[in-house]
Amino acid sequence: MAQKGVQLDRKTFSCSICLDLLKDPVTIPCGHSYCMNCIKIHFDGEDRKGIHSCPQCRKTFTPRPVLEKNIMFTELMEQLKQTELQAAPADHCYAGPEDVACDVCTGRKLKASKSCLSCLASYCEKHLQPHYDAAPLQKHKLVAPSKKLQENICSRHDEVMKIFCRTDQQSICYLCTMDEHKGHETVPAAAERTEKQKELEVRRLNIQQRIQDREKDVTLLQQEVEAINGSADKAVEDSEKMLTELIRLIQKRSSDVKQQVRSQQETEVSRVKELQEKLEQEIAELKRKDAELEQLSHTEDQNQFLHNLPSLSALSESTHSSSINIGPLRYFEDVTAAVSETRDKLQDILREEWTNISLTVTEEDVLLSPSEPKTRAGFLKYSCEITLDPNTVNSWLLLSEGNRKVTVMKKQQSYSDHPDRFTYYWQVLSRESLTGRCYWEVEWRGGGICVSVAYKNISRAGESDECVFGYNDKSWSLGCYSNSYKFFYNKVQTVLSGPQSSRVGVYLDHRAGILSFYSISETMTLLHRVQTTFTQPLYAGLWPFCYGVSAELIKLK
Repeated sequence: MAQKGVQLDRKTFSCSICLDLLKDPVTIPCGHSYCMNCIKIHFDGEDRKGIHSCPQCRKTFTPRPVLEKNIMFTELMEQLKQTELQAAPADHCYAGPEDVACDVCTGRKLKASKSCLSCLASYCEKHLQPHYDAAPLQKHKLVAPSKKLQENICSRHDEVMKIFCRTDQQSICYLCTMDEHKGHETVPAAAERTEKQKELEVRRLNIQQRIQDREKDVTLLQQEVEAINGSADKAVEDSEKMLTELIRLIQKRSSDVKQQVRSQQETEVSRVKELQEKLEQEIAELKRKDAELEQLSHTEDQNQFLHNLPSLSALSESTHSSSINIGPLRYFEDVTAAVSETRDKLQDILREEWTNISLTVTEEDVLLSPSEPKTRAGFLKYSCEITLDPNTVNSWLLLSEGNRKVTVMKKQQSYSDHPDRFTYYWQVLSRESLTGRCYWEVEWRGGGICVSVAYKNISRAGESDECVFGYNDKSWSLGCYSNSYKFFYNKVQTVLSGPQSSRVGVYLDHRAGILSFYSISETMTLLHRVQTTFTQPLYAGLWPFCYGVSAELIKLK
């Protein structure tokens, strides 16, 4: 309660002009009291000659009142000082060198709480109150305190710039539209701000997506480092075991192999880490740029927004992750294979085969030359679960086994209409898109099928070649028949040879542009390999040729 009384005394004995405690208090004829210097400055500044008024009640006086010190208030001020009730507002309420000061306050100015883009002035809480109370002032645009209000004034016409010229990309006033910018495309600055705000959000989304992409690449590269180290360690261990069996002369070669593998391992890890560091730097830069754009998006002064946006929008050149080609997890197994081949050939190792071992080590290239798996176990590391999309399946095909199996029926199935459905050919695409490295197998029964991959934008309606797997530049297809194989792409047919099998394996390295088809029985036999550039994600496709034929995407363990 005592503190509340102190606050009341301070307000009672404060000057309504400077808002501070009265200094040399004087009382004018209407009864209101002010600091002598404050009311003197007020009277000096009044325009009406010979007529003076009270800043609070607006009562006028003629002639100008003689200012005499109020003895009682002076004594009260002394008592307040003695009882420490004279405390002025906290220093943090006053404007410092870095703050925006209230344009209305006299004497020591308070910090401004808002700037008005219509009045082009800044106000403390007390002097801002009319903007909340007076109806005409309520329409004014209030923003965070700004020292740059004069930048909103047209230098030619001394008018507020509320218009944006799209032709010259600058803020102008309404008078500018009548002379220098006459005939130009102009819009309200607020409307332009709204439009640019949308563009800013799109740019932020793009940056955020790039950040996510780069973070994924960094994670992938870290996995590669671990895989390289693990594979290199295993290659060294296996090589040492086999070479030790070849007595003293082979022991020397074992040491050489170890040295070469370690050297190549260090080279490859160094390259990967260097690229990883570049990506992390790019992520940091993108996050900084995103933070700047986010801060700009909250700027209420549209002219400052439009002025700063272009300089913050430019992005540095990206470290394209498309240049990152990740190799298999078995980097140095070829070294082990080479040593195994030479284990029983001592004389050849001493003369010719040593060159083979050396070259095998140095050919390991993680980022530029990923090699295809060489065993079925290696392919299975990239196996992916694929299901068939009911929205694409032709109405003569029956889906079963959890949408992994398709069978040609003699009766049409009741599927709902869908723009993705193949209307004429007995074809179906997978629900999942295929990127990176993928492997899957198809088991088929009956007269024959096509095992295919295609872009999503392959045509679906009608019977033109644009809809047929392998008869356009949007699909690749392996035809499997009872006694032969054929490969189709863009209407070009290639007859293939290979062991007949009811199971076909498909390997895709999307980034490297590799598509391979294998005949699967007790062994894997390569039927055909495609080396190209894929420009879109791919989808697995099946096309059984005649009634009763079935094909199933096998679940691989």
